[in-house]
Amino acid sequence: MKMKFKRVFTIVLDSVGVGELPDAHAYNDEGADTLGNIVKATGPLTMPTMEKLGLGNLHAPSKLKVMEYPLAYYGKMEEASLGKDTMTGHWEMMGLYIDKPFLTFTETGFSKELIDELEERTGSKVVGNIAASGTDIIEQYGEHHMKTGDLIVYTSADSVLQIAAHEETYGLERLYQACEIARELTMREDWRVGRVIARPFIGPRKGEFKRTANRHDYALKPFEATVLDALKDAQYDVISIGKINDIFDGEGITQSIKTTSNDDGMDKTIEQAQIPFVGMVFVNLVDFDALWGHRRNPQGYKEELERFDRKLEVLLPLLNTDDLLILTSDHGNDPTHHGTDHTREHALVMYYSPRFTKPGSLPTSKTFADLGATIADNFNVKAPKHGLSVLNLLK
Repeated sequence: MKMKFKRVFTIVLDSVGVGELPDAHAYNDEGADTLGNIVKATGPLTMPTMEKLGLGNLHAPSKLKVMEYPLAYYGKMEEASLGKDTMTGHWEMMGLYIDKPFLTFTETGFSKELIDELEERTGSKVVGNIAASGTDIIEQYGEHHMKTGDLIVYTSADSVLQIAAHEETYGLERLYQACEIARELTMREDWRVGRVIARPFIGPRKGEFKRTANRHDYALKPFEATVLDALKDAQYDVISIGKINDIFDGEGITQSIKTTSNDDGMDKTIEQAQIPFVGMVFVNLVDFDALWGHRRNPQGYKEELERFDRKLEVLLPLLNTDDLLILTSDHGNDPTHHGTDHTREHALVMYYSPRFTKPGSLPTSKTFADLGATIADNFNVKAPKHGLSVLNLLK
């Protein structure tokens, strides 16, 4: 069967949830609605491009205009897997089902036993061991670290163990070695985290510290082949932009492009739209989550959404009739909700192509894996175990 679309651009608006899931009570997330509650807290959104695609039709609390003739197919997806973290959401999109949530240490930090072993194996003491913003914890402990060589260990709402160290006084390779040791230790079942992340920084003193581009992720590999593997095995391009490569530990990726921000991620996506390829560009825009959701800043989140919309306006005219754009999200992170954790919410999903003649609403998907199944169907590769394709509905 001939493929319908030669190029697929899948953009994950990290944490842009659109309302609580039916099981939100089990996660203490009743009332969560990232997009809707941002509008309640800050006032109307200015997102004319997403409005034209049908975001107001998809989610009434966004208060965007309901379009009589939206340009995209739109709907919501329920997360079937257990959990609400980044890896769970992305892995499910590409066809996996996670029945045991990845471990998080947001409330407690890591156990004394783990920290003791990490100190013994690395020869460095540990400071921090809390859930924190990476920039904040470097400000707090950076000078102490430079004087003592103590490693700055911290976590977040995701399943991560992060280690920050000064590139020049501690050394980049030494930091990487410490992270490799941490990855080995956290393969143990009761410490198993999705990712260990090296967070190098530079600067002479507090107030002048800056994280560098030499971040390195040590992730768990997906436990089964995903749609990405099927595409790569069939000789299609699978181009990662942002942290997608880290989330899948490089599995199924043919080219990885790093980014420094959402704007940079969209600029690099716009560049790829002007380059011939056959396959998929897979993009993660993390700033919604990292800069605004976890920090409970609805105004910053709103402004980030509006900046994205302006970049999207640039991207759309570059798409050909045999291109498909998919916009989606991996979980929620309601900046008006209690705590600093992700929120258990529906993901938005929008499919756009200039070729569509009568786009409109789609039935709610019972799993994020419907997205991956649709991509697999388009490229005639092995379908994932989970998920149902909606390709035949896209006309």
